[in-house]
Amino acid sequence: MIVGSIKEDLTVEKRVSLTPETVKNIIGLGLKVCVEKDYASHLGIGDNNYKDAGAEIKSSSSEVLNLCNLLIKVNCPPENEISQINENTILIGMLNPSKNKDQINEILKKKIKLFSLELLPRITRAQSMDVLSSQSNLAGYRAVIDCVAEFEKAVPMMMTAAGTVPAAKVLVIGAGVAGLQAIATAKRLGAIVSATDVRAASKEQVESLGGRFLTVEQSENMETAGGYAKEASDDYKKKQAEMMKEALKKNDIVICTALIPGKPAPRILTENLVKLMKPGSIVYDLAAEQGGNSAYSEAGKINTVNGIKIIGVKSLMNSLPLTASNLYAKNLFSFIRNLYSKEKKNFNINLEDEIIEKSLIKEV
Repeated sequence: MIVGSIKEDLTVEKRVSLTPETVKNIIGLGLKVCVEKDYASHLGIGDNNYKDAGAEIKSSSSEVLNLCNLLIKVNCPPENEISQINENTILIGMLNPSKNKDQINEILKKKIKLFSLELLPRITRAQSMDVLSSQSNLAGYRAVIDCVAEFEKAVPMMMTAAGTVPAAKVLVIGAGVAGLQAIATAKRLGAIVSATDVRAASKEQVESLGGRFLTVEQSENMETAGGYAKEASDDYKKKQAEMMKEALKKNDIVICTALIPGKPAPRILTENLVKLMKPGSIVYDLAAEQGGNSAYSEAGKINTVNGIKIIGVKSLMNSLPLTASNLYAKNLFSFIRNLYSKEKKNFNINLEDEIIEKSLIKEV
């Protein structure tokens, strides 16, 4: 059985699905691995590194697609790749089925088994495969680094002979994996940090990192059985807007991370709320590609309104492609290890396994 991977379109994606380390691990399961020539040369990883790990180097993507039984990618393949994938191949990646319905349907017509890792259940056994957590962790870190680069003042408090420089104040909206990492990073840099989330259970996590939790009084349960945030009611949104009015006047940097699985990002900061911030402040919207948490937010653009920079993030992992690839490849290996049967020497699509059943795309 052969595991294959081909180059992504570097104009939109710099991450790779296989590293030399994970090639060794996959071969250790009893599988073969092949990759396209110059597969990760843009990351400074040459073909010799893959050869030394045991992978075969193929001269074209067509050759890899023709040979492999299991294809691993970062993103959903485009039409020109879909046409070359053999029937009954297994495809694993972050396929974003709600966004790529046409491609997914085309792939399913070819009897290809599709696994999208964003659909993994939030259970203990799946933690090592959790691509959303591994990539979101990096996103939260990078969000703070980017904000500090754009912010035209010092972040930590500084006491000098010329006077005291006050610490920057950072508000994080959404205390999931990305939000918690943003809180931790901002605190390490000396900022005063507060955070808010619709899930009351996140209060303890925020405070454990040294952040102040901003609470919206409400009686409804805002958390799904899987631990994700639910869409808020109109009553909750009104209370949230009132709380935000005071918070936005005081904070220098706002980092937005709120997402609802399978739905557009909730619009939390309206035009009027954004304009309450001081000139020179920053809104950094990690949810921009899903519609954005903030008004004036556009993916891949920086818009300035009343002296406030609204940064809409696009393809953030392309700014940390090597680290992101290392983590993603390890997530993939854990999934492959669970899928492959050493005894039967084949890939076992066992629908009684919750990990396999939940991540398998049957229809869109």
